[in-house]
Amino acid sequence: MNQSRRIVVKVGGSLLVGEGEPDLSFIQELVDSVVDLIRDKKEVVIVSSGAIALGKRELGVADKIEDPGAIPSKQALASIGQAKLIDLYSIFFKKYNLHVGQILLSAQDLSQRLTYLNARNTILTLLKIGAVPVVNENDTVAVEEIKFGDNDTLSALVAGLVNADLLIIISDVEGFYTHDPKKNPEAKLIFSVENIDEKVEKMANGSCAEGRVGGMKTKIEAAKIATHSGIHVIIGGGKDFLRALFRGEEVGTLFFSSKNKLQARKKWIAYGSRVKGKIVVDEGAKKALLYQGKSLLPVGIIKIMGEFYPGDPVSLLDSKGKEFARGITYYSSKELERIKGAHTREIEKRLGYKYYDEAVHRDNLVVL
Repeated sequence: MNQSRRIVVKVGGSLLVGEGEPDLSFIQELVDSVVDLIRDKKEVVIVSSGAIALGKRELGVADKIEDPGAIPSKQALASIGQAKLIDLYSIFFKKYNLHVGQILLSAQDLSQRLTYLNARNTILTLLKIGAVPVVNENDTVAVEEIKFGDNDTLSALVAGLVNADLLIIISDVEGFYTHDPKKNPEAKLIFSVENIDEKVEKMANGSCAEGRVGGMKTKIEAAKIATHSGIHVIIGGGKDFLRALFRGEEVGTLFFSSKNKLQARKKWIAYGSRVKGKIVVDEGAKKALLYQGKSLLPVGIIKIMGEFYPGDPVSLLDSKGKEFARGITYYSSKELERIKGAHTREIEKRLGYKYYDEAVHRDNLVVL
């Protein structure tokens, strides 16, 4: 891990804010550890939660907000808390003559290719000038339908965005366990995972509290995104976790990156873009896409779901409704409705014209 030059560190809100107050000793330890990495010629991006919790503390929510769980209330709390959060980071990093740069992102920002690249350029410029980018979801404007859902997912997307070598997710648990350690005393810490398969995903479902935002399930989903993008992931916890990790101690759980690293554009197609619709394909088409590196032809399409246009990102589903790939469509949903199941020679006859032989070309397709 010492070979990693660009690192994204995700910090959970429960670590930053405990008992309604900022945990200053933890923040100091985090900043000290990040500074050590920077002195070791590493570039560090922080993805930080905690804005809403700090907003509650600053505002005295019990007296001033009737329904703190409502979306407008959360957005107001995030607005107040985000100012406090970045202020805390600024104060602690200033001791080392380091500036911090605040980056607030929404899922919509990353779903558009242009704003995706703009966000990337801003973060890379901050790193180039020696500042520490601090990223959070822009909760003040995000609505439920276009939220990342949690900062674990955001951290994986940011890691892919900046071509990081390593994503470190600091949590309140020591790593990925066989079972929930709070419920099962025989739960064992898993030190490394070669591949995130269905077995690992099932273990994640049973290794954290149900319904908890930012639980182990979301961390494994984030690790899957990052490893698929060619990024190693480590999940662990504790105040001294970062220092221990880079001292070479065996702490946390390491998820090895995929051997087949996605190209930058395909990272965006797979995880940054927001799909506009779904295409259900038959088993023959699925096998051709998964195992033969083929493009999706209209003949293999069974069903079209949603409304979309040429150039839109779409999700590819098998006959059981499971998503297995994403891509950029050459045809609109209305056009595909007319040519689904058609052989290539029949496309022009059905439409009166033909753009391409393929519905989704393999160069614009990513298997998940």
